[in-house]
Amino acid sequence: TVGSRPLWINVKDNSWADILRAKEAGLVNRHYHPHEVFAYTISGKWGYLERPWTAQAGDFVYEAPGEGHTLVAYESDEPMKAFFIVKGPLIWLDENGEPDGYFDVHDYIELCRTHYEKVGIGADYVN
Repeated sequence: TVGSRPLWINVKDNSWADILRAKEAGLVNRHYHPHEVFAYTISGKWGYLERPWTAQAGDFVYEAPGEGHTLVAYESDEPMKAFFIVKGPLIWLDENGEPDGYFDVHDYIELCRTHYEKVGIGADYVN
């Protein structure tokens, strides 16, 4: 139920900017970032299951490196949309909090190529 629209992907620095969005409640599996992340909430409500706050339209969130979290989009009158700047990979965590894979710019580019080809834009659109 959660997807993203890439705005900028930087292979050189393994970083990207995108708009994460969800039309209904949903989540991004537990993970952490070895580098900092910045987020600005455009609409809707979201947060981390492991934290006591909820971000709403206009809220800025700074995510310190190395903190494990599960991003959740909460039910809201508006779809959840947040602008993210991610530096470095996501490290997926298993149920015990141990690393269980990663997601980086190369994975993001491959997802884009597959999606763009499927919808008729052409895989090279990501370039």
